[in-house]
Amino acid sequence: MAAPQPLAPGTAASVSVPATSANLGPGFDSMGLALELRDEVTLTVVAGPDVAEVEGEGEATLPRDGAHLILRLAHEHLRDRGFTAPGLHLRAVNRIPHARGLGSSAAAVVAAYAAAEALLPAALRRAPADLLEAATRFEGHPDNVAPALVGGATVSWTRDDVPGPATARLRLHERVVPVVAIPDTELSTHVARGVLPAEVPHAVAAAQAGRAALLVHALAEDPALLLAATERDAPRAEHGVEAMRQRTHDRRQLHRRTHRLESLRRHGMRREILAQAPLQYEWLLADTHDMRTVRGTRPNV
Repeated sequence: MAAPQPLAPGTAASVSVPATSANLGPGFDSMGLALELRDEVTLTVVAGPDVAEVEGEGEATLPRDGAHLILRLAHEHLRDRGFTAPGLHLRAVNRIPHARGLGSSAAAVVAAYAAAEALLPAALRRAPADLLEAATRFEGHPDNVAPALVGGATVSWTRDDVPGPATARLRLHERVVPVVAIPDTELSTHVARGVLPAEVPHAVAAAQAGRAALLVHALAEDPALLLAATERDAPRAEHGVEAMRQRTHDRRQLHRRTHRLESLRRHGMRREILAQAPLQYEWLLADTHDMRTVRGTRPNV
């Protein structure tokens, strides 16, 4: 095996990675949407040790040395590609809220692989979509990393003939508008997924498959069908509430959250898709012209 090729100090690359909403309705572990809320990452090859400079989300808690996830994955990716860096300086401007269901961890993973790839000689660089397998292998599922890599709304699936997932972009109807309400309380993906059942009844799985297919049509062609495609996301709906109960010890706080959800539904949310991260209420809406939102974003298409 050839020795890794060293990258010259001063070599730098910058990437901008979007937030993502995944597990869209019945599209569990398969459907996701990129949003115009972005983290910006710059990696520079240095002669000294690894350094992480963080601004924004996580600036008081994230590691400032080589223990930072982006630095660890960047070095790993460089080694896999046959290169090495004596040290890396990370400059991260984090705008994506952490532990709120907006794909902050997927954004970090994608940023690490994409920035490390961009440090390589231009003739050797792979396209962002070619990084999907590595990003999925680390995350465990492609629903967030796929839209973070290729933008827009995506559907991902596993293939029988080759390892790793594949993804396809969806054309979003112009009336589909993301609206995000972000709570103060954090909930990790690990905790949220921990309350899901290991198995679901055949009838439920069949119903969900039909709604997932309908959701693709509703997003692209007929937003009026969004509610029909998502109103009974049974496997996660009941368990999402249980995760909220386990995480939220203050019953009055839980009551306020559920009351807020019902209030929003009464005020014009006639066509909605609820992406059920247990402590994040998110809707892709049609007819939201008079809505007042906590945070509005648009699809990254």
